[in-house]
Amino acid sequence: MKALEGKIAIVTGAGQGIGRGIALRFAADGALVVVSDINVETAAETVAAIRSRGDRAEAIPCDISDSPSMDSLVDTVVERFGTVHVLVNNAYLGNRPAPLEAKSPADFARSLQGSFYAPLAAMQRAFPHMQRQNWGRIINLCSLNGVNAHLFSADYNVSKEALRCLSRSAAREWAQHGITVNVICPGARTPAYERFAAMAPENAALMLRQNPMGRMGEPEQDIGTVASFLASDASSYMTGNTLFVDGGSHINGVSWAPDSRG
Repeated sequence: MKALEGKIAIVTGAGQGIGRGIALRFAADGALVVVSDINVETAAETVAAIRSRGDRAEAIPCDISDSPSMDSLVDTVVERFGTVHVLVNNAYLGNRPAPLEAKSPADFARSLQGSFYAPLAAMQRAFPHMQRQNWGRIINLCSLNGVNAHLFSADYNVSKEALRCLSRSAAREWAQHGITVNVICPGARTPAYERFAAMAPENAALMLRQNPMGRMGEPEQDIGTVASFLASDASSYMTGNTLFVDGGSHINGVSWAPDSRG
């Protein structure tokens, strides 16, 4: 039997990048994957890629800028498939790079909505179903940006660290119900990384030189495989953890920095 055979898994932001990689890995490991994304076209592409391998997936849209959309996502999954076993909060709202003194309350509110309140809503909505079956896996995608306090993304950093704190709190409270909650801080070759590399090639090259493994991870093989482990019975005695799946980039932090002097 495959590691995720018979499991119903929701992956938000699964239309591309790390979310798509996780969805592909989950499906290969036997799960029926609900591919959720605001972009229905990229979600459909992920579903098509999964089905082309003979695996199972369905697309259900969600908008993380609107917390009730997360309630609706979980409700729809339960209505169609009976329950939810695995929830992966991967989607996030983009932010504008700017120094801290130029960040507005609206910037922080937007980041907190996408990376904290939306995952919170999905977690709370999924909880009674996971509690009822005494089994659940929640995996939240956070970021080295928050851990290492990367420049010009304070709003994003704060929201991802808030999600890490929420994950530990949920892990503590929900362990008694057979629900584990863990965090992945990934480093992977995604469309967002490719845009960054094109915009700042020298910084991107320096990041790779400082990565002990000398490369960015592959979304399915490197990140998805770890996520699948956390979603399986094999990780049943792990909760409240942050796993840095980044080729070792977290070990010494990030020493590069763009010139912020005006």
